[in-house]
Amino acid sequence: MDNRPIGVFDSGLGGLTVVRQLMRRLPGEDIVYFGDTGRVPYGNRSRETLEKYARQDCRFLLGKNVKRIIAACGTVSSVAPHVLAALPVRATGVVEQAADAAVRATLNRKIGVLGTQATIQSGAFERRIREQLPSAEIFPQACPLFVPLVENGWIGRDDEVTILTARRYLTPLKEAGVDTVILGCTHFPLLAPVIGDVMGESVTLIDSGKAAAEDCERQLRRDGALNGTKKAGELHFYVSDRPQDFTKVASMFLGCEVTGDIHTLDIEQVDRPEPAAAGR
Repeated sequence: MDNRPIGVFDSGLGGLTVVRQLMRRLPGEDIVYFGDTGRVPYGNRSRETLEKYARQDCRFLLGKNVKRIIAACGTVSSVAPHVLAALPVRATGVVEQAADAAVRATLNRKIGVLGTQATIQSGAFERRIREQLPSAEIFPQACPLFVPLVENGWIGRDDEVTILTARRYLTPLKEAGVDTVILGCTHFPLLAPVIGDVMGESVTLIDSGKAAAEDCERQLRRDGALNGTKKAGELHFYVSDRPQDFTKVASMFLGCEVTGDIHTLDIEQVDRPEPAAAGR
């Protein structure tokens, strides 16, 4: 048994979709969540900047003595998997699990991939799908406006701007006849009702956050690393900006009231060495 918490990070609120799935599957686990709300979105950043952000986010979570880290960010998972691989604890993203789930789900081998600009440009989902299903036809689509829509809570099926945006992005996939669509950013499952309305009931949506949480549960059980205490898990939230906005929207994302303090931190301080002690 391992009573240390699970660490989850994302560029903002989207990673809460992973937290929600972890709460359902592993109710006894403590979770430390960091949402980098001061630097959201990650999807339009350079590779060098994304690597820097990923290292800072992971270093913060390691300081909380986590036993596992989930990069609940499709962009980091796609662009900086080497950062995760170099950590002293097991760390995973959302690419492999979601891609594998799409391969299992598709019947006509036509798979759509939705992601941020950086995720789509990386080709990470495409490479993983082709490893498992070389005959697949893959239709990647960058959706840069989806993240700010989610961050601002515009996720209703009747939000006209969200509906029009979804139609603009999804029409090429619908015309291509895809039967499976990967929601390759953990913000996107919050738009699943809208995406589902546009694509139609016959199209399977793959929730990358759900796939990541399922993988986490399997690995912890396999390793005998579940929390051994007989209590409900605790949630600890940290953000880099706008804690009031986080509290308001997080309750909607998690499906329960967010209680307790939302801690604000300067993530840039994580990389700065402690000042030397003054000599006597």
